[in-house]
Amino acid sequence: MPTLVLIRHGQSAWNLENRFTGWWDVDLTEKGVGEARAAGELMAAKGLDFDICFTSVQSRAIRTLNLALEAMGRLWLPVEKDWHLNERHYGGLTGLDKAETAAKHGDAQVKVWRRSFDIPPPPMEAGSAYDLSGDRRYAGIAIPATESLKDTIARVLPYWDRRIAPELKAGKRVVISAHGNSLRALVKHLSNIPDADITELEIPTGQPIVYDLNEDLTARERYYLSER
Repeated sequence: MPTLVLIRHGQSAWNLENRFTGWWDVDLTEKGVGEARAAGELMAAKGLDFDICFTSVQSRAIRTLNLALEAMGRLWLPVEKDWHLNERHYGGLTGLDKAETAAKHGDAQVKVWRRSFDIPPPPMEAGSAYDLSGDRRYAGIAIPATESLKDTIARVLPYWDRRIAPELKAGKRVVISAHGNSLRALVKHLSNIPDADITELEIPTGQPIVYDLNEDLTARERYYLSER
């Protein structure tokens, strides 16, 4: 049966500072580095191995994958990096302290922006300090000004169908290192979670999620590797 492992990147600097991050590129903290290495050590100890790896083009996810693979002695595995696996774009909230934003706009409004399925945050203004239009990673890409979870799902799933699902169907063992919301998109799809429920799903940093899949890629089982 095809095996798929999902890993949310280790703790980032802005996770620690409680700031909205989105597409902005921030690095792992020391704790995040430790989480990534521990994920690799755990996967090796449990006998997991992979044939191909996927990640976003954001440093925190890439470093998490590299650190985990290094701990497994698998740095030589092929890796595909693609922006479709990036975190949800938080628009005008990017860089803001979450507590300060709640004090300014109210807890209810911030919860709508963070947790509603299809209501995006305010768009990023042109000329923002967090504008990525000059970043080479995104040359030729229509960078979103903001995204809801629904928008994130709409870019992640076609990439899944086009690039990742065929590898699994061919019998490859796959690991994906990505972000809270891009992984929510995949979990929602694979576990058939309703729109109203997926927003409450929390995906912890650095904790491998294992999917045992049927040949048609429907989920037989989903579990955290640390619980087995």
